[in-house]
Amino acid sequence: MSKSSTPASQRPTRVRRDLGSPGSVVSTRFWHLRDDGRIQCDLCPRECKLHDGQRGLCYVRARIDDEIVLTTYGRSSGFCVDPIEKKPLNHFLPGTAVLSFGTAGCNLACRFCQNWDISTAKEYDVLADEASPEKVARVAVELGARSIAFTYNDPVIFHEYAIDIADAAREQGVRTVAVTAGYVNPEPRREFYAHMDAANIDLKGFTEEFYHRTCAGALAPVLETLEYVRNETDVWFEITTLLIPGLNDSDEEIDEMTEWVVEHLGRDVPHHFTAFHPSHKMTGRPSTSAATLNRARRIAMDNGERYVYTGNVHDPAGQTTYCHACSAVVIERSGYRLGGWGLDAEGHCRKCGTPCAGVFESGPGTWGGRRLPVRLAERE
Repeated sequence: MSKSSTPASQRPTRVRRDLGSPGSVVSTRFWHLRDDGRIQCDLCPRECKLHDGQRGLCYVRARIDDEIVLTTYGRSSGFCVDPIEKKPLNHFLPGTAVLSFGTAGCNLACRFCQNWDISTAKEYDVLADEASPEKVARVAVELGARSIAFTYNDPVIFHEYAIDIADAAREQGVRTVAVTAGYVNPEPRREFYAHMDAANIDLKGFTEEFYHRTCAGALAPVLETLEYVRNETDVWFEITTLLIPGLNDSDEEIDEMTEWVVEHLGRDVPHHFTAFHPSHKMTGRPSTSAATLNRARRIAMDNGERYVYTGNVHDPAGQTTYCHACSAVVIERSGYRLGGWGLDAEGHCRKCGTPCAGVFESGPGTWGGRRLPVRLAERE
């Protein structure tokens, strides 16, 4: 997977405007002025229509005078070095370290959000660290991270900052990963994924009712993003579905979802079914059982998906990668730790020679399951 980076000297200038606390903002370009005097943000399907001083639902994009600005450029809710498997990505540089960070806010309002303290925060509540794109890339190299992940909240809403970091990272030989709900409009989607190397895209459910009632969004734009990334880019991506008891975990919905995945995205896109734990506005709903995850995994595999995983539970068998041709173990996992490695230097099964879909190096990384918080503001 090769992408050309945009040298720092050729990147668009982000026009900064000092508004005092909580800091500076930068201009953006995905918006237009409406006949009624409001400005419409065109970044995502929510298309918030704002009067002067108002913010979108994401909270971090606001109308100041006659433009939409990003108010969180260069600032983060925290940095941490994680195993890449935590994103989760099982077929992208397995075993390597990834420098992870997020900002604040979100353009969905999921009632079950597992990172609700960040996604629902006002920016000044959580943005305790800051760094330029070049510094983020440099620190990733210093810490031995093979990639940088935009995670914890959706990078769609800090589009400009994510792209500038991706360009700076590529200059340093570091790749970038978007962990996203895929809720974005076509034009910014094209620009965003032109700079990414990998993504994990949430497919939160498979009915419009679920997206409307539980996420305050819509399913159709997410399916469009999945098809776009699969058919129009060379971005490696995997899918995650958080199964919530009684809401999106029926046999019928999982069957319909996985049939769609095979028909529209192919058999080789890894699919992670992960366990819900009571959180945010769903503290009264039970956690997802291991039996439910394994049932979903079996349905997906019966429908032709080749790489299906369980997550947020202890299930080594459901987290290990098997050769789809001979069933040999090619990447053994227990949680975020790797065990046996059955791929050759070209990413083929050592037993039968069948290629395993993914982005692999000559061998696995050695980061393990460690989590290393990092304070970039303190690093020179």
